[in-house]
Amino acid sequence: MTESKNSFNARRTLEVGDKSYDYFALDAVPGMEKLPYSLKVLGENLLRTEDGKNVTEDHINAIANWDPKAEPSTEIQFTPARVLMQDFTGVPCVVDLATMREAVQTLGGDPNQVNPLNPAEMVIDHSVIIEAFGSTDALEKNVEIEYQRNEERYQFLRWGAENFSNFRVVPPGTGIVHQVNIEYLSRVVFNNEGLAYPDTCIGTDSHTTMENGLGILGWGVGGIEAEAAMLGQPVSMLIPKVVGFKLSGDIPTGVTATDVVLTITDMLRQHGVVGKLVEFFGAGVANLPLANRATIGNMSPEFGSTAAMFPIDAETIDYLRLTNRDEETLALVEAYAKAQGMWLDPENAPEPEFSEYLELDLSTVVPSIAGPKRPQDRIELTKSKEQFREDLLNYAGTSGNPDVQNYVAEGGSTGDRGQARDWATVGPESQNLFRGSEGRATSPTKVTYDGEEMVLDHGMVAIASITSCTNTSNPSVMLGAGLLARNANKLGLKAKPWVKTSMAPGSQVVTGYYDRAGLWEDLEALGFYLVGYGCTTCIGNSGPLPEEISAGIDDADIAATAVLSGNRNFEGRINPDVKMNYLASPILVIAYAIAGTMDFDFETEPLGQDQEGNDVFLKDIWPSAKEIEDTIASSISKEMYAEDYSDVFAGDERWRALDTPEGEVYKWNEDSTYIRKAPYFDDMEIEPAPVEDVSGARVLALLGDSVTTDHISPASTIKPGTPAAQYLDENGVERKDYNSFGSRRGNHEVMVRGTFANIRLKNLLLDDVSGGYTRDFTQEGGPQSFIYDAAQNYKAAGTPLVVLGGKEYGTGSSRDWAAKGTVLLGVKAVIAESFERIHRSNLIGMGVAPLQFPEGESWKSLGLDGTETFDIAGITGLNNGDTPKTVHVTATKDGGEKIEFDAIVRIDTPGEADYYRHGGILQYVLRQMIAS
Repeated sequence: MTESKNSFNARRTLEVGDKSYDYFALDAVPGMEKLPYSLKVLGENLLRTEDGKNVTEDHINAIANWDPKAEPSTEIQFTPARVLMQDFTGVPCVVDLATMREAVQTLGGDPNQVNPLNPAEMVIDHSVIIEAFGSTDALEKNVEIEYQRNEERYQFLRWGAENFSNFRVVPPGTGIVHQVNIEYLSRVVFNNEGLAYPDTCIGTDSHTTMENGLGILGWGVGGIEAEAAMLGQPVSMLIPKVVGFKLSGDIPTGVTATDVVLTITDMLRQHGVVGKLVEFFGAGVANLPLANRATIGNMSPEFGSTAAMFPIDAETIDYLRLTNRDEETLALVEAYAKAQGMWLDPENAPEPEFSEYLELDLSTVVPSIAGPKRPQDRIELTKSKEQFREDLLNYAGTSGNPDVQNYVAEGGSTGDRGQARDWATVGPESQNLFRGSEGRATSPTKVTYDGEEMVLDHGMVAIASITSCTNTSNPSVMLGAGLLARNANKLGLKAKPWVKTSMAPGSQVVTGYYDRAGLWEDLEALGFYLVGYGCTTCIGNSGPLPEEISAGIDDADIAATAVLSGNRNFEGRINPDVKMNYLASPILVIAYAIAGTMDFDFETEPLGQDQEGNDVFLKDIWPSAKEIEDTIASSISKEMYAEDYSDVFAGDERWRALDTPEGEVYKWNEDSTYIRKAPYFDDMEIEPAPVEDVSGARVLALLGDSVTTDHISPASTIKPGTPAAQYLDENGVERKDYNSFGSRRGNHEVMVRGTFANIRLKNLLLDDVSGGYTRDFTQEGGPQSFIYDAAQNYKAAGTPLVVLGGKEYGTGSSRDWAAKGTVLLGVKAVIAESFERIHRSNLIGMGVAPLQFPEGESWKSLGLDGTETFDIAGITGLNNGDTPKTVHVTATKDGGEKIEFDAIVRIDTPGEADYYRHGGILQYVLRQMIAS
């Protein structure tokens, strides 16, 4: 760590028991004491890393004199204490680091220069797929398949763990990265050779914000930014606005942490918090268990904020003690937080000034779900059947009714979700025609599965999965689910036979407390067998549905649903057979598995009958708050955490038996379809080439609002016949071994072929076509083509590409491949109405210019249709060290008509400008390394 200039004489000594620690005291700088907690953490970061160049006295004074109401304008350089990765996003990081070692060697440097300078930790949790389910051996089968499919990747990661210093890997089968992070990896306060400072952590997964519940400032970044941070580069950011969110009251009986977080997500999405920090305060904070805070922090990407902070308090210390942190660490955390004014005392602490304010009385929260395609689309449980029927109109077949066909084609929906047409304009006769005698759209089909004949119809729950970091870390909802299963089992209730049920806990501790509480038998009786420890259904690793069920859904074009205890439910994410996805608490996941359909009212409809033939309603099996609390108290202990994390990096026999390559520079296997040398440094020169304007570009994709990184980045399964599948076929990979895109993130040849290939992506260059298609204007008439194939033709013709988008372009996970795939397809610029923070940053990190339409304008309002040729002039100002505020865009139609406008350049900081000038952040870092 570079020695701070310490211009404010802030370095002091903190005595804790018989130990002494150095630290940088915030009260050395007037103004720091009044800041919100999250900005105090940033202020300490600047004091400690002040070098007079990247971090100066002016930067420190700027944060001390922060104006809550001002628009962010001051750039600072934030140096996170550590980097956290999961294996999907982490493998490309290690591939790039390995490639950098080779590039440094080629350019005459020492490859051993390339090592993480800050602690970097990876948890392998995204590769397990639910192939086996509904049996006691499901876990073993899924792990066996996981190792068979991912052996090359795991060998490579073991090589990285053994050859890069400051890099540790938690092997497969341990748990979900964010749960392992809060239960074991998180420090809360670092002790670095006697220097104490706040634990700050950025991660290659957007749900890194789960750690915010522990008082740790951090958020998800692209893999590109994470690699740079590992190599000592600070993260450029503007001092943000901080939204104060006041909590009061207590959570009522029957309401879960999931309901609270869906309510907060709804509120904050409506308020608008993109690019801002959210900080919770008020008396209600003290009433929230740490696990509930972590649940709320986890969902920060869903409501759009950079982070969602809870300050350190007595509850933090209690949780650290429960999870087996040593008493010396606990004493340091408490003493440091109190010395720095970072300790929350709800009775006496002065209330900081925030940029904006919201408030929630927890006693007003009601049971909720969210769906069918966005986390912020909250539905009160009592209205879920009604809302499902309305939303179904956008998913069910519309043949035979032109009014409804037109309505759906125009993007219509009902209630406040619709922006195209009001459902009422379709007319009551057409509505009734479409809804049919059931009062809703219907398309029943008979199938025989597992020896039983059954009828499938719209709304059928095809998947009910307790999965994801959001909820599986939370004992109240996990044990609540187990207790509901016990109560249901006692009365003879079962999950419907067409439901694919699964239990994927976030850590082995969950299995421990289920064992101790004696709940596994009841969970398994309802089909919820242990299938793996990892991010399964929520990341798209739900695995295939049974063939008979899948065929029935496909043949009748059924709008099947998934219910999961996750945080993401975007279109096409969960399973290719499922159109509508709903987020719910683990307790409700089991309830919906019993109901078997989303077309269900829990208040008025019975889940089934007991042994005596009496109707059983959800309220009859819902566990009481006391029952849940008593079970938590009797089944969870510090010793369980001590045992499960005692040798967390060692792995099982499979991990230890992997044949690991040797050597400080990785020996690439040219036959590998999993791990390939990254192409970003091919033919790279010591000095960057000048930035050039864009001339004669064509539109690769014309997109609407809320295009997510799930739509852009390759994810989920690899569909036969697509460019990615064709590549695997050509390389001798059998269809059964295609695996997922996530598992092949270390091979750019696969990933670039899957970019913009989501089955739900609608490229509006084409009429009513979904999937990875575009028009190829290198050919007469611009015929339909796979996006990858068209991009290759444009590349051969020397034609650059642009993408046109709408509002909130790049919403979702911090996926580096959404940016990497974009640049490898030949895209030079993305022009959208607005960007989500992470994806905008990632585009710059790969040398793609993020540009915005003029305020209030869009491609549609400007009269663009994507058939034009684009020229972008003015970006060359970057060569003089100046970042232009706008560039001039000229779009020329086939007939010669020109549409001209000035696009806003969203390269927001000088640091980002440096990265763009060098062609990307990795090239910048590598050149700096060689120069030093």
